[in-house]
Amino acid sequence: MGRVWRSNEGRDDEGRRDEGTRDEGRREMRIKSVRDLEVYRLAFDTAMKIFRLSKSFSQDEKYSLVDQMRRSSRSVCTNLAEGWRKRRYKAVFINKLSDAGQEAAETQTWLEFAFNCNYIDKRTFEELDENYEHIFAMLITMERKVDLFCNVEGRSFFVPRPSSFVHRNTNVTQTSKV
Repeated sequence: MGRVWRSNEGRDDEGRRDEGTRDEGRREMRIKSVRDLEVYRLAFDTAMKIFRLSKSFSQDEKYSLVDQMRRSSRSVCTNLAEGWRKRRYKAVFINKLSDAGQEAAETQTWLEFAFNCNYIDKRTFEELDENYEHIFAMLITMERKVDLFCNVEGRSFFVPRPSSFVHRNTNVTQTSKV
């Protein structure tokens, strides 16, 4: 039957399809770069929020808490980027996803220290912590569905957009199921 759109979702102002397609309840998006991945965007935006927040931390923390929190939050993105470039090697890709998850866990720990030292409030801590929980979920999904991400030469490359993950820093909400 082909690909069916049930609404104008994913269409531009003139009714043309965007880069995504809908097929039997799934929304797919053509991935051109690591920057197109929802997990990368969420990790990047969260790292930038941590950077802005940490500017107000005590100078005593400059070379400990601040540096460690900034480094680990940025490392989530860098591990995703490194893995993306090496995705033709499934084991390397999975290893980099694992490394990204470890850096996300480390960042959560530093955030807990920042909260307990009263550098961030409870609402901010919970928001950032929840972002990292979403990042973990997306990384686990990527690892479980590694064949969708590890490109085979000459094959068109599409990745399903997960429905259960909403990137809060945009007005994009996915409505499909993976």
